[in-house]
Amino acid sequence: MELPNYFFADLPPEATLSPAMITESCAVLKRNREKFLLPRRTNEIVKILCDVGDEWLRSESPFRQLALAQGPAETGFSRPVLERGLDDFFRRFTPGNFATLLEQELGYAGRLDHITEGTLANGSRLLVHVAAGNLPNPALMSLTLGLLTRSAQFMKCASGGAFIPRLFAHSIYEHDRKLGTCLELAEWRGGNAALETALFTEADTLTATGSDETLTAIRTRLPEQVRFLGYGQRVSFGLVTREVLRDESIAEVVSRAADDIIAWDQNGCLSPHVFYVEERGVVESDKFAEKLAVELARRETTEPRGKLPVETAAAIASKRATYAALTPHRGDLKLWASPDSTAWTVVFEHEVRFRFSPLNRFIYVKPVPDLAAVMQGVDELQGRVSTVGVAAGPDRSRELALHFARWGATRVCPLGRMQNPPLTWRHDGRPALGDLITWTDYET
Repeated sequence: MELPNYFFADLPPEATLSPAMITESCAVLKRNREKFLLPRRTNEIVKILCDVGDEWLRSESPFRQLALAQGPAETGFSRPVLERGLDDFFRRFTPGNFATLLEQELGYAGRLDHITEGTLANGSRLLVHVAAGNLPNPALMSLTLGLLTRSAQFMKCASGGAFIPRLFAHSIYEHDRKLGTCLELAEWRGGNAALETALFTEADTLTATGSDETLTAIRTRLPEQVRFLGYGQRVSFGLVTREVLRDESIAEVVSRAADDIIAWDQNGCLSPHVFYVEERGVVESDKFAEKLAVELARRETTEPRGKLPVETAAAIASKRATYAALTPHRGDLKLWASPDSTAWTVVFEHEVRFRFSPLNRFIYVKPVPDLAAVMQGVDELQGRVSTVGVAAGPDRSRELALHFARWGATRVCPLGRMQNPPLTWRHDGRPALGDLITWTDYET
């Protein structure tokens, strides 16, 4: 499948963008929004998005085929990991899920269509996204939310990160050409002041995902009137309670933990760095770690990790070597690792303090006597935790969710779903659509 040149991201690598091209593109986007996007009703846009989602789930879809054929080379993820991640994302695109999202955020699904109860919700004329390059799904979700708010959109992708968002934009264009003309995607290395100044000047709202340093740099360069929504560095961890560590349930718990490690090769803010495992279960915490290592070895044969840059693999090998040297001298430390590769690593240690993993299927398992020990271990992370994955019975799960919510975690979910939030997920605890709209009150 050859993609036509609809977007800046389709241009050959030798093509050069200029500030004037960016400015003119933004003007065209705003005009197209007035003609092709604003007159649409919300249910029309939802239908198009659902049709696009269905397209991506069909094995014969040329967009899906291209993503899975070229995606490993373009993104660094293996075909099975890409396939699972994209399927999990597009399965959320149902009329019911969109209706729930709109009602959750706006109180009424038609609030963007007309004045209702004295109010009207309005999207931005031009919504600019500065997307991170590590995972595709956040960029796809940003474009989806922007269409729901009837905003023209310009997405600046990280260098090397445009492949999947570009395919998604083309699939929208194929289903509705006029809607596609309200989107623009481009790719350049961050820090190009001339291009970014031209883009930031045209924005009404700007979303950015990246390091805290990147967000600070962007914020300082934005015109005062531009609404800024930054999604910075967050971390996640899991908790396995003793009541699920039983012979009849351990296989499922281990499988779900492996799901969270393997999803997008443990990259992104929703992936666990650490699993805290309560002691005194029928299956002890070190046996959980051992079984998890066996499961990761098995999954490597069916859902292999993608290839890593040399420096990333070297960092994993170095950390492994440190633990391998310590293991003979510490009875409380155990290490399991893939032979002859850095494909997966499990470190079991009694130190409760949270440790940052080098990710890419490198996980810490830490035994704890109780919840108080977990909170001691993660105390320094308060305010920076995105997701806590929990394996517990129903009553205990609710109790833990209340505790972690009051502590400051913005999402608590069952183990196995950490990298697969629902369509209604409030990123970093903020409204998904609410942050993107402006309310108009109509008084009679």
